Amino acid sequence: MKKIAVISDTHGFLHPKILEFISTADQIWHAGDIGNSKIIDKLNELKPTKAVYGNIDDNDIRTQLPEYQHFTVGEVSVLITHIGGYPNQYDKKALNLIKTYKPKLFICGH
Repeated sequence: MKKIAVISDTHGFLHPKILEFISTADQIWHAGDIGNSKIIDKLNELKPTKAVYGNIDDNDIRTQLPEYQHFTVGEVSVLITHIGGYPNQYDKKALNLIKTYKPKLFICGH
């Protein structure tokens, strides 16, 4: 079984405790508001990383990363985006993605 470190809203700062936790993971999934490209570079150095951009992320990050990612791990369909909302209050775009991909696991930041 894979150990996944799911993080979000780092806003340009990775606390040493987060780095310690990440070191034990197999992969990192970041749900946006990364803050700057140095954060993504650092995460990619540590572990394979899947990430999406958030609403505070600049053009540099937006050219490197998608707004959402859909992928499968084992038999689990995963959808990651930054602004998602919550059940019965999903963001309109997130709801459309959920209806399209029908993920078993939906991850959002914000």
